[in-house]
Amino acid sequence: MAEPRLHSVQCTMGDAVGGQPGSGHRMAYWEWGAPDAAHTVVCAHGLTRQGRDFDVLAQALVARAPHPLRVLCPDVAGRGRSDWLADPQYYQVPIYTADMLALLAQLQLTQVDWVGTSMGGLIGMGVCTTAASVGARVRRLLINDVGPTIEIAALRRIGAYLGQPLRFDTPEQAAAALWAVSSSFGPHTPQQWLDLCRPMLKAAADGAGWVLHYDPAIALPFRMVTDELAEKGQAMAWAVYDQIQAPTLLLRGSQSDLLSAATAAEMGQRGPRARLHTVDGVGHAPTLIAQDQIDVVADFLFA
Repeated sequence: MAEPRLHSVQCTMGDAVGGQPGSGHRMAYWEWGAPDAAHTVVCAHGLTRQGRDFDVLAQALVARAPHPLRVLCPDVAGRGRSDWLADPQYYQVPIYTADMLALLAQLQLTQVDWVGTSMGGLIGMGVCTTAASVGARVRRLLINDVGPTIEIAALRRIGAYLGQPLRFDTPEQAAAALWAVSSSFGPHTPQQWLDLCRPMLKAAADGAGWVLHYDPAIALPFRMVTDELAEKGQAMAWAVYDQIQAPTLLLRGSQSDLLSAATAAEMGQRGPRARLHTVDGVGHAPTLIAQDQIDVVADFLFA
């Protein structure tokens, strides 16, 4: 498989672990395709994931595009190759949104398409309504299995494993452990799953085995969310969603416990009136590596 190019941008909100006060942090991103292409797609990952989740999709989009295409896959702060943040309270969607605006500004992108899985979809909603502040706009928005209302049971399920100090002897052992909490992603071959899991790992600092790629402190603000705060957050998220003007496609796993059918239906009736595509046999969230899922994404972006 081909390898993407690794770059980074400097972001101002939230200092890096070990960095100078006020110096901000570095957000890494992976680049596929033509670096000078007029058409750019940004793919943003979920809560515990990283930009290499989109390797298969990015290569497929570059190959299928009717014109030169660039695909950017950021590692959100605290994940992958990006800096960890000194203050965990900065691990919040508004901060991630500001980081993405910094990416658009520093690369002088005036128009992008956005593909966002779970947390990446919420970030995309924020970028849609704030991109004009850096002279940009989102042309098309694809939201993958998330909405302004998130089911509490799913949050509790994710909170049960988020930030746990896990260590693995081999990548294969890690893949098996990750499958135990990610089987809702749907059917994958063993090789597909191992390929998805390898970028989720890094060598332990003491050289003994493998640990997960993300800062365990991302769990701290997540666990501080009360039912009252969740309700306020949902109201704010709906207000953001209602402002979106870009054509929007909503993917929902038919067995998703995070995005309910009722919320998906409501998203089709308000704001950008998202068109819904249901992915059968999958929960939260489709990984966008199956051919039928890639086809849905490509058809929407290249229509």
